[in-house]
Formats: sequence, structure tokens, C-alpha cells
Amino acid sequence: MRRRIPSTAALLAFELAARHESFTRAAEELSLTQSAICRQIAGLEEFLGLRLFRRTKRGVTLTEAGLSYSRQITARLDAVERDTLSVMAHHGRGATIELAVVPTFATRWLLPRLGGFLASHPGVTVNLTNRSRPFLFAETELDAALYFGDAGWPGTEGHFLMRENPVPVCSPRLLAGKTSLAPDEIAALPLLQQTTRPYAWRLWFESLGLRVAHDLTGARHELFTMLAQAAMYDMGVALIPPFLIQEELDSGRLVIPFRHGYVSDKAYYLIIPERKAETTALAAFRDWLLEAAAEYCAEAGLE
Repeated sequence: MRRRIPSTAALLAFELAARHESFTRAAEELSLTQSAICRQIAGLEEFLGLRLFRRTKRGVTLTEAGLSYSRQITARLDAVERDTLSVMAHHGRGATIELAVVPTFATRWLLPRLGGFLASHPGVTVNLTNRSRPFLFAETELDAALYFGDAGWPGTEGHFLMRENPVPVCSPRLLAGKTSLAPDEIAALPLLQQTTRPYAWRLWFESLGLRVAHDLTGARHELFTMLAQAAMYDMGVALIPPFLIQEELDSGRLVIPFRHGYVSDKAYYLIIPERKAETTALAAFRDWLLEAAAEYCAEAGLE
């Protein structure tokens, strides 16, 4: 049965006109006349049976239906473009893994090792997309996710990678000439908080048998990279796993004022939708990643 979808030309014209809210700019990008864009949009509106734009003396604006449709069409066209570029890059061969990642872990731990996997699987491309919170795979084009938290995503299988062992870090200037600080001295400094780990400082102090009244207070940052930068600029003390800031520690830009870490109750997992679990490229990536994580944990003495 013939699909009831508009022409690609009409959808491209609409997507550009919606993005700019301008038929003129859409025409310029497509190297068409404004009247050609108007005809494409008019034909699309007739096909759909609804108005996508309001025409005014100042130009055009999207209707509510037009705004909703433009968001959906943009996502579909992005997916088509991504798939097309993938096929062009591999000349119809190989495979692409669309991987959602928590950014600092991907930058500091995954990327330095990923070359080893790609070298042994030359037909595979791994694309990384920043996602720090859970999502539904069915609503995305993503194949898997590297996630910190719990593994219980519906319809997926979760593979344990490693836990964190965060330690306090700060600029050496905050030590004021000392080589270390006691826990109560750390508690007296501004405590930098991480949005996705709101109880980190409380758990750290509790692991030392301490109660600190203001352990949930302090500036909040979503990423470890942000926390590290804030700490390097003397804004306070941050709790960060050492393996994510090894460069800063080695250079002396950050120091550990009290060498005590605690093992987090949550962990890093590779999350894969059950329906994609046995895809050849994804299964190969899973096996490689689990082996790399196990080797790292053994070397670092992590659980």
C-alpha cells in the first residue's frame, strides 16, 4: 500500500521555513524562489488538511500544529541525514553504534581506550551523544548508553562496569601552606555539590562517622568537569573520583587534602535495549567494554 507521506522537497522546505520562520531565508538556503517555497508549503498544508503558518504583514509564524509538526519532522530528517552519512562513510559496509554517554566518564575514561576497540573492529563507527539522565530508547535513535546510577531500565539489560570512589579535591591555594586538611577543616570550606549526586558529601562524611549540618549546601554543578574547574579556581572543595581528574592531580592544579574515599552505592553501567542485545557490532563493543572495565578495576583496586 502506498505510504501517505508528503514529498521530501515539501518537508525540507517546511523544516527550513519553520526553523527560520521565514520563507525568504528557506528559499535562500535551498536556492529556490520564495514563490517556490510558498507553493511547497501550500501543498503540504493541503496534504495535511491544516494550517502550519499564520501569514501576517510582518511575515509568517508557526501555528501550534506547525510547531509540533516541525519538531517531529526535524527529528526525522536528522535521522535520515545521519543514516545517509553513515552509509556514505562506510560505502554500504560496516556498522555504526549510537552511544549515549555521561560526558566526563566518556572523555576521561572511554575515549583514551576506544581506539583499541576501533582498531580491532575497523568496520565499526562509534558515535557519542551526551545524555546524563535516563531516557526511553524507543524515542531516540540511540543503540546503547553508558550511564551512572541503577541498571533497572525497562526493556533493557544492564552490564556493570565499575563503581566510583570519590575523594575531596581542591586547589593547593586552599590549603594555605598546609600539606593536608582534617575532615572538620574541609567541612569549614565551601562544599561544591554535584547535581546528579546530591548526597555525595553526606555519604563521605558519614563514612568517617561524622555529621555535618551543611553537607547539602553549596554551589551545584552537573558535570565533574565543572566541579573540577570550580575547585581549580578556589571556589571550594569537590568530591571527584581520581580517575576522572588524573591530569589535574598529576599537574598539581588539584590536590587531595584528605586521602579518604568511599565506594558509591551506584555504578557505571552499559545499558542495551533487549531487542538490540545480539546485534553483531553492539555485542562486540559490549564484550570489549566489559573486559576493559574489568582490567581497569583490577589495576586500580576498585570493586
